[in-house]
Amino acid sequence: MTGKLEGKVALVTGASKGIGAEIALQLAAAGAAVAVNYSSSKEGADRVVAQIVKDGGRAVAIHANLAKPEEVRGLVEATKEAFGALDVLVNNAGVYEFAPLEGITPEHFHRQFDLNVLGLLLVSQEAARIFGEKGGSIVNISSGVSTIAPANSAVYTATKASVDAITMVLAKELAPRKIRVNAVNPGMVVTEGVQSAGFHEGPMREWIEATTPLARVGTVGEIAGPVVFLASDDAAYITGETLHVTGGLR
Repeated sequence: MTGKLEGKVALVTGASKGIGAEIALQLAAAGAAVAVNYSSSKEGADRVVAQIVKDGGRAVAIHANLAKPEEVRGLVEATKEAFGALDVLVNNAGVYEFAPLEGITPEHFHRQFDLNVLGLLLVSQEAARIFGEKGGSIVNISSGVSTIAPANSAVYTATKASVDAITMVLAKELAPRKIRVNAVNPGMVVTEGVQSAGFHEGPMREWIEATTPLARVGTVGEIAGPVVFLASDDAAYITGETLHVTGGLR
């Protein structure tokens, strides 16, 4: 263990699989006790917790659908009950759905904004309440789409542009309370979600690889590493940043 986060408590939303699961594992490897939030996959969350415990860490799985405000407070309170504090929040939970302009509906809009933007704000609000006098670190998982802006992604890209803006606003707003707020904006990473959407092969992936300077997609570990850095005291003088982990694609 590197011990960068020894004695810290972290909450990772949407951590039952993909990028969120790897972030939880790496935070634990750095010494943090981790609350693994999940919405639908208890099995996945339990698997992440079991791996952390097997490796000598501390973790607990906590269910909450962050699009439901009444469940958000319970999530943060359960984290504090489990570990006695909260020092790091990683807002990773999110959904994406692509649609051309003529296919956009109120349901398509609200499904993404209610979780990706409102859910993120509500969890941050609750976490900020219980961060101690030493402050804390919030890391928002945004997306490279906020600047790449691919066609047929108006609503999803808008949610992530909102996350970038919120990151900068809250960095200023929460700085007097010693709470740092940064974002990590991943490029394409082949996760379960990307595979189920069919983006892991075909025109989308080919376009990404052809236009990305490093000429490949990323891995979950390459996203989680920067998150651990931003959560730790190594990044003590960094706030309000959006770190694009996209292989150079902007």
